[in-house]
Order: sequence, then C-alpha cells, then structure tokens
Amino acid sequence: MPKQAMNNNIGIILDDSVDDEIFRRWASDGQIEKAWLALLTILGIKSLITAPLCIRFASNSIVRQLNHEWRNKDAVTDVLSFPMQDGPDFSPEQPLGDIVLAIPFVHDAAKTLALSVEHHTLHLIVHGMLHLLAYDHQDDEEAIVMQALESTCLQQLGLENPYLNNV
Repeated sequence: MPKQAMNNNIGIILDDSVDDEIFRRWASDGQIEKAWLALLTILGIKSLITAPLCIRFASNSIVRQLNHEWRNKDAVTDVLSFPMQDGPDFSPEQPLGDIVLAIPFVHDAAKTLALSVEHHTLHLIVHGMLHLLAYDHQDDEEAIVMQALESTCLQQLGLENPYLNNV
C-alpha cells in the first residue's frame, strides 16, 4: 500500500518500491511548498496557492508503464505531468493535476550530472508544476521560457541554475 501525506494542498504519494527515507524527507521539509509559492509568485498567480496537486514518487517500471500508456513511449523518463485543467483560466478549487517522478531514474541522473539528488528532484518537481500550469517545451522558444522560469524559481530557493552549463 503506498504511503500518502498531505501538506496543505499538495498530496505526496510514495510507492511501496521507493525508499521510506525519500517519503520522510519530501513529505515533511516544506521545500515543495516553498517551490510552489515561489513559482506562483514569479508567474503572478498566487491565487492558485490553494489549488490541489499530487506528487507521486514512483519506481522506474511504473513511470515507464505510464509513459507508454499516455505518451506511447515505451521508456522510463524522469518526470511525467498529468494536467487536469486547461489554462490560462485555472480554478483554485479544482485539482491542477498529478506529477510522477521515477525516483531511481532521477537519482541516477543526478549522480551522472554531478548534482545533488535533492536539488535535481526539486528541479524536476518545478518542471512538472510548470506543465500543470500549461507550460511546455515542444519547440525551442517554449523551452527557453520554461527553462528561464525554472531557473528563476530555483535561484529564489537558493539553488543552482540547472541550465548554467547548457548555455
């Protein structure tokens, strides 16, 4: 049975296959809520602070299955987002959607990139939050906008710009 927690309006689900330490860390330290508030402030839509969303820490196999089912891609990926509202008129009373992270994949990627696992995970959560808010990166222009928003948000949280080495 997956573990669940609710921090204000952000639900956190940890699949059985994922380490309990991850659950204790992310379900209690407030970093996700701080990132959510920072992002909404940057976007000028703090009215959505109470809009429910869910973040699921899952295994690679679960994310691969979801990626295949919803995106027709038979591969694991770091993060998937499932928006439940269409922008730009979001309702704070309705769920914004779900974010699913492949925790082993994310941890391996962080090590490969020589990044802190916590910072990389938080970056991907912010990335997923932007998708819930109708941002995308299908073309270069969209990607530049999304990366700038992610970088600004993470810098406000005192974290490194994840794209600094990509410029």
